Amino acid sequence: MPKDGAYGHPYIPNTSPAARRRMLAAIGVASAADLYDAVPTGLKLKRPLDLPPPIASEYALRRHVEGILAKNKSCADLLNFRGAGCWQHYVPAVCDEINRRGEFLTAYAGWSYSDHGKLQAIFEYQSLIGELVGLDVVSTPTYDMGAAANSAVAMACRLTGRKRILVPASLDRARLSQMRGFTKPFASVIEVAIDKKTGELDRKDLTAKLAADTAAVYIEVPSFLGIVDAGAPDIVKRAHAKGALAIVGVDPSTLGVLEAPGNYGADLVVGELQPLGMHMNGGGGQAGFIASRDEPRFVDEYPSFLISLTRAPESGAFGFGVGTLDRTSYHKRHAATDYYGTTQWLWGITAAVYLSLMGPAGMRELGEGIIQRAAYAAEHLGRIKGVKAPLFTGACFKEFVVNFDRTGKTVAAINKRLLRQGIIGGKDLSHAFPALGQSALFCVTEIHDRAAIDRLAAALKEVLS
Repeated sequence: MPKDGAYGHPYIPNTSPAARRRMLAAIGVASAADLYDAVPTGLKLKRPLDLPPPIASEYALRRHVEGILAKNKSCADLLNFRGAGCWQHYVPAVCDEINRRGEFLTAYAGWSYSDHGKLQAIFEYQSLIGELVGLDVVSTPTYDMGAAANSAVAMACRLTGRKRILVPASLDRARLSQMRGFTKPFASVIEVAIDKKTGELDRKDLTAKLAADTAAVYIEVPSFLGIVDAGAPDIVKRAHAKGALAIVGVDPSTLGVLEAPGNYGADLVVGELQPLGMHMNGGGGQAGFIASRDEPRFVDEYPSFLISLTRAPESGAFGFGVGTLDRTSYHKRHAATDYYGTTQWLWGITAAVYLSLMGPAGMRELGEGIIQRAAYAAEHLGRIKGVKAPLFTGACFKEFVVNFDRTGKTVAAINKRLLRQGIIGGKDLSHAFPALGQSALFCVTEIHDRAAIDRLAAALKEVLS
């Protein structure tokens, strides 16, 4: 390992010995190690990291990285029936073509000095999502749907001055944990039971838990378990009757066939953008949004940027810029009511491309196709001896629960054998939702044709025989 300042890396700027010496001299220290004097001695490693020698050849480095990547398997190599928050949809080529353009690819943000069309693209994204969910104001993309939901329930607590948040017991356990951690300083999250037969929210339990201190009722349509609660408008009315806000989480791929939440009274809508032209990526490809009516009380509580349109000095011209920046954490910093960190502008631009390409007719066709495919899959899996599919009687979209209790086999064992046949089975729910027994959440989208579903049914039948 070269000593401090003795090696200039070919890919990292300012690592030559001379450049390092000049930078250290400018800040008045003798070596980079001096910058860590504040770290207690007992916490310092006291030896170089055990790293291999640097690869200085670009060709050799490329070969090395490609060798590592070649060990990966992706959903392109396997038949995938797993979703649970990140779903395998078809990504039109134009989505990749646009989001790889240089002026968009580094779309961390789009200030006037580096705009190149980013601000207008995000404005168009906001407009398209607003039309989709039936509301006027849409945030720039959040980290993911979970981040959007957390900020939305926090907004509800501030708007109502209350401290109870009701959520369905079918909520993804990871999202529930995040929401509880996020709201712990100022609110409590209470689960409302689901109907054991339909999978919808239990109305009696909702009535019992809706109280004068309820800030918001948060539901998802469809739910994490794939159930489309036909009584969502009634739930919204019940929340309003108690003075609480109604927050609806959505999968936007449903909104070509399901009613927009804004049209049945939702105060805030949050959702996941991943189905709108984004590949499934390890550690990426996720983005969320918050939407509301165009009312000052809501707009004033947004933690995120809002891109606005304004007239330019030239006749007939328009400009785009960040509106009401003064109430975000970028402006208020530690005094902000909520923190808005890394944004996902590139995925917002990608979602705008996808929605522009699909249009209302395309989104309707997408939704109808998914419903038909999921129904076909549930029916055929349900014919297999010992399998109950779907587990719930409520209407499903894209995902449905399959129970294997009567087969005598665990989901883990079933999925292991399916994987040997090149099939990724449903998400194992037995640990997160033990009351459902040996159940799995299966996902079917527009990429699954009849042959793929028949292959799954045949493989599952073999595994269980």
